[in-house]
Amino acid sequence: MAPRKKSGTKQKGDEILIPDKLYFRIGEVATLCGLPAYVLRFWESEFPQLKPVKSSTGQRMYRKRDVESVLRIKQLLYEQGFTIAGARQQLRAETKPDRTQGAIPFPSQSTAEIQHIRQGLREILSMLSARRTG
Repeated sequence: MAPRKKSGTKQKGDEILIPDKLYFRIGEVATLCGLPAYVLRFWESEFPQLKPVKSSTGQRMYRKRDVESVLRIKQLLYEQGFTIAGARQQLRAETKPDRTQGAIPFPSQSTAEIQHIRQGLREILSMLSARRTG
């Protein structure tokens, strides 16, 4: 079977194929994940892992990892029957081992967050530069 490109969003039953893009608008994420946009906006207030950046026009711009987080939250809430508080705790437990890899946890967390912020700013700058030249 040949690998799929952007033509479809589903693959192997319920597994979602996320297109290879830097950013997704809230409507695209809603369609991909089969959720209304208001649910995504509500989840942003309930789950600290879900923090889409906002464009200069205020449009929510989700990254691929945000879409993956939405799908994981949906799985926890709708398929596994977690409450919102339980899903929040489960997500925290799942991400905790990744953050404590450094010998001194506090500096490694802040360095990783700064790098994450810088990368996001670079992506935004490149989007704005492309819009000006194109």
